[in-house]
Amino acid sequence: MEQNYNYVNEYYKNKFGERVLKICVDGGFTCPNRDGTCGVGGCIFCSERGSGDLISKKQSIREQVLDGLNYKDDQAHKAEKFIVYFQNFTNTYDTVDNLKKKYDEALCDERIVGLDIATRPDCIDEEKVKLIKTYADKYYVSVELGLQTANDNTAKLINRGYNKNVFAEAVKLLRKYNIDVIVHIMLGLPNETFDDVKETVNFINQFDIQGIKIHSTYIVKNTKLNEMFLNKEFSPISFEDYMEQLIYVITHINETLVIHRYTGDPPKESFVSPEWQLHKKKVMNTLNNTMKKQNLKQGMYYQNNQ
Repeated sequence: MEQNYNYVNEYYKNKFGERVLKICVDGGFTCPNRDGTCGVGGCIFCSERGSGDLISKKQSIREQVLDGLNYKDDQAHKAEKFIVYFQNFTNTYDTVDNLKKKYDEALCDERIVGLDIATRPDCIDEEKVKLIKTYADKYYVSVELGLQTANDNTAKLINRGYNKNVFAEAVKLLRKYNIDVIVHIMLGLPNETFDDVKETVNFINQFDIQGIKIHSTYIVKNTKLNEMFLNKEFSPISFEDYMEQLIYVITHINETLVIHRYTGDPPKESFVSPEWQLHKKKVMNTLNNTMKKQNLKQGMYYQNNQ
């Protein structure tokens, strides 16, 4: 089906000339809002695995990558080029020397064409960016920054641990070295309204960003958010409201942004709510059908706020 938005699968296919798959790895990191540096417990929605529940943890980073390379047992997972994705927790939260060892260990096969690093903007500095830049001659390099929301009051509620100005500085630093930036935002956060989502879109439109991941706020066990849900302090976003907000985001961001995700991907064994979250195809089909029926295009209402 022809899509009215710039989706990552086509982007990678155009960039590399063929299908590319990501290999998600656990680099053994933690977060500064978990270890007491700026807080404890992590973000209220984040699981014990730091949103890496679907990763099968092995003894080493190299083992995880080799497992991913060998995971071609059917056509659905067949590819010859791969991007290593350091996914869970904060993957720049270490010394530069240790980061280099971990990144080098992951880039262990000639079929690997990219390095994707998920992190927090308060764990980005020039020395680390310079290290990441050293891989750019051989690999496609990108850094994913968790923003979630531009509302700093919500940020405090979810225990994010930094304000939006820190995000702004991290983006500028990464772009100084021409490293692609992928921003994470979340819809349905506690106490947030549609106006908050609009403000978040206005905020990210100020920056030179290359990609976006749009997550739904779902609940998993053993999280502060689950406690809030059980205490009736939080109700998850409805499917209808999520789709309305999702389509708003897509039609108001720059048409050049690559959409890497348009909903969350919860671990079934610890998932709590909302039920619709388990039906990713329903989200995809509703998104595609609605945009086509209403003749909506990514970026059609984009306003450059720089």
